Amino acid sequence: MSQELNLSFEEAYARLEEIVARLEAGELSLDESLALYEEGQRIAQHCGALLDAAELRVEQVNDDDTLSPLGG
Repeated sequence: MSQELNLSFEEAYARLEEIVARLEAGELSLDESLALYEEGQRIAQHCGALLDAAELRVEQVNDDDTLSPLGG
């Protein structure tokens, strides 16, 4: 399993910002740029999945304003 999938949303977002800064600097080789781009894509997908899960939890608010546990 990819190391990126163990990051919290905040950690993953910070890593994405690092990747963007390095790519924008334009000082990397083509191979390094492609590797960072691919890592960024994986992290962006991970962030999207975390946001989807958070949205689902918000949607599962019960009538008594408590959250339903995920998966139940």
